[in-house]
Amino acid sequence: MLRSKRWVILVVTFLMLGILGAGLANAARLAREDTLYIAGQQWGPPTSFNPIGRGSIAWPINNSLYVYETLYAFNLNTGELDPILAEKNEWVESDMVLRLTLFEGTRWHDGEPLTAEDVRYTLELGNRYPVSYANWWNYVNEVRVIDPRTIDIVLNPERPHRTMVLQDLGNIRILPKHIWKPIEDAGTSPQEVANMEPVGSGPYTILNYNPQQITLERDDNYWGLKYFGTPAPRYIAHPVFKSNDAGNLALERGQIDLSQQFCPEIWKMWEDKGLPVGTWYAEEPYYLPASTPSIYLNLHRPGLENPLVRRAIAYSIDYAKIAETAMSRYSIPARSSLMIPYGVPEQQYFNEADVKEYGWEYDPAKAIEILEKDLGAKKGSDGIYILPDGTRLGPWTVQCPYGWTDWMTSLEVVAVSARAVGIDIRTEYPDAPVWTDRLQNGDFDIIMNTPAGGQGPALPWTRFREVMDDRDVPEMGKTAYRNFNRYSNSQVAGLLDKAAFTSDQAILADIYQELDRIFMQDIPIIVLEYRPWEFWEYNETYWTGFPTAENPAAPPQHNLAGVKILYVIEQK
Repeated sequence: MLRSKRWVILVVTFLMLGILGAGLANAARLAREDTLYIAGQQWGPPTSFNPIGRGSIAWPINNSLYVYETLYAFNLNTGELDPILAEKNEWVESDMVLRLTLFEGTRWHDGEPLTAEDVRYTLELGNRYPVSYANWWNYVNEVRVIDPRTIDIVLNPERPHRTMVLQDLGNIRILPKHIWKPIEDAGTSPQEVANMEPVGSGPYTILNYNPQQITLERDDNYWGLKYFGTPAPRYIAHPVFKSNDAGNLALERGQIDLSQQFCPEIWKMWEDKGLPVGTWYAEEPYYLPASTPSIYLNLHRPGLENPLVRRAIAYSIDYAKIAETAMSRYSIPARSSLMIPYGVPEQQYFNEADVKEYGWEYDPAKAIEILEKDLGAKKGSDGIYILPDGTRLGPWTVQCPYGWTDWMTSLEVVAVSARAVGIDIRTEYPDAPVWTDRLQNGDFDIIMNTPAGGQGPALPWTRFREVMDDRDVPEMGKTAYRNFNRYSNSQVAGLLDKAAFTSDQAILADIYQELDRIFMQDIPIIVLEYRPWEFWEYNETYWTGFPTAENPAAPPQHNLAGVKILYVIEQK
């Protein structure tokens, strides 16, 4: 029996040595000085490299331009469209046609030319399959090929939303028709293939992958070398970590060069430990904002249907405490506007005077004043206010998915803050699928969600639409994908449509500020956080020159326009 156990131990030992040896051999092939290590984009074994596939699409296909490319990319720093495959775009024919011109010499990894036919084929997949950009066709009537380098996109005259067309085009990865059409012709949906040997047009190809790591290799025959230059890293590797803690430790040790993970109190890495670690901003809030996690209030619940009650809740919340605790000081205290007021292009529409007149801030005394003077509420024996019609202000449940620790911390602040002024709000943390079902069907009192996250040329239009537009939104109890609390205001649709049909910045500012005033008076949701779309953390042990607010050579992101980082970093 003892011999048998020893034999098992010996076998296991040899197997582990073999696995370790294989890993070390792989590491040896990737010279550290030639390899950029990334974390925070892949959290499990890769199962699909299909840009239009269903389910979990692996890095880098789902969130970078390293392998597949878009026509252009929205730059968070400048608010401009950076050229990727398209050399230029222009509006023609009374601004009803978007004309795109490809760079000369675009080609696929297999050497085949990338032409306007590939672009048309990719875009028209959205008219045949339920891909992520299928709704793009709400705004488009036709895609025409003019010549091998020129594509015309003809707008839908009934919904000519130019910025939405531009924004979606910046997210659609172009596919090679000569590879994907035969899949269709054989009777298989392109969405159903795993595409584990992807052929794209980007500066990198997939070298290898396994459950522990995905590795890319620079394509030194990349079509874009003469336009963009040569990317500095020969290899890009993404280890698969099981937790933020493991990835953050690797960043601290210099094993990771660039990370997109929530790392609490990251400033301690350079202030206390003297490590060559940095973020976008050198001081608070450290990161560039791009989303607005918020609480949706059910406008059909007794008490919550009253905008003055919602205003009292808004005044009760300690936004600075949320920024300090939930966001680890990575956000300024949230303001009452539906627009992000700093760090991003949409800040140009933010109106401080309107926020002071129509908005709110943390002011418990003001919350109590609204409850007692404006609403005539009286405290019950338990300290909770009751309206004159007998409606008790709670208990109302506020919820977000279990394990989303920053959101959970925010909601604890909301509940404690509300209770302090006499409103009974209690937290609940269901599993994510349960939360999703409740959110979409309107089965909640108060629920946390991020409306229209990210950044693009159509923002803040997309956020106002998601929160305030009731058109095509089903009734409570049926599945909705926006306006989850079924808010309605007769002025909103006309203002949104007017904004969709103009690119005049002065007109847009007037429209967005009017929408914001309506929002701040009706209060369908309350913004709690300004969260980066991607956390941006780097370690300069092996690579230097990472973009920062003082050196904005590229946006602080791995994806889309963030591909520019590959051309500005240098070996240390």
